[in-house]
Amino acid sequence: MTANILDGIVLGLQFGLLAAGLTLVYGLGGVLNLAYGQLSVISAMVVVFAMRADIPTVPAVLLGLVAGGVLGLFFDQTILRPVYRLKGEERVLLSLLLTLGASFIIESYLNWRFPLESLTVRVRGEAINILGVPMRRGSLLASGITIITFAGLFVFFRFTSLGRGVRSVIEDEEGARLVGIYPSRMLRLILVLSGVLAALVAVTRSMVTPVDVQSGLSITVFALIVTVVGGLGSVSGALLAGIILGVVNVVAADLIGSYISLIILLGAAAVTILIRPAGLLGVAE
Repeated sequence: MTANILDGIVLGLQFGLLAAGLTLVYGLGGVLNLAYGQLSVISAMVVVFAMRADIPTVPAVLLGLVAGGVLGLFFDQTILRPVYRLKGEERVLLSLLLTLGASFIIESYLNWRFPLESLTVRVRGEAINILGVPMRRGSLLASGITIITFAGLFVFFRFTSLGRGVRSVIEDEEGARLVGIYPSRMLRLILVLSGVLAALVAVTRSMVTPVDVQSGLSITVFALIVTVVGGLGSVSGALLAGIILGVVNVVAADLIGSYISLIILLGAAAVTILIRPAGLLGVAE
């Protein structure tokens, strides 16, 4: 059971990182990006081809992160432009339709052009014993990167002027506008950050399991589940829900099988919507 819990925490940190970028964009702009997983896959492919060009792993990973940020900016400046003109449920619905269409186009192209490509970042070294359980170095490094990322997000939103500007728009867009904060600029910043987080998801996941061109849908689905349970717009909720669902997923997969474990995760999201629609740490409107 200790091994399952530790594996679940590792997976849960990944789940939390999956949801962080998605929940930030929704919390700030009311936009649900269903192409989030495809942004992650494209960034992974950038890393793959950079490494194939004999670029060392770390610079290749940095190129992937830059690619993720550029993709986020591209979405902001292109397909999301019509979305910003709408409000409320109409904005959410149009963002769902446009980003879902973009995800189909991206996935189809990647499957056509690079059907066998996948990203695997190998972390060499012997396993390390944690509480008597041997843990792979790749899993530990991915978890460490995720924890540092969440700590960086906490510092950014709590102690920087830009971060406080983003929070003010999330809490009261009209009030933020009245004190000279431009919501559109904050949303652009968050879309770039979301793209970087999507790329980081691909890199950290590749330390544990290969990320191929078919991974986009599963990344988006897990991100949505964790976002719903943690609370739309709450990064801390994404982390908490990620860890809880990660442990539940690993324990359920060990006891009753991986296919049933996905159903359990979907059930957890459904129950959360019924009992607490805002999520564990989300704020009800």
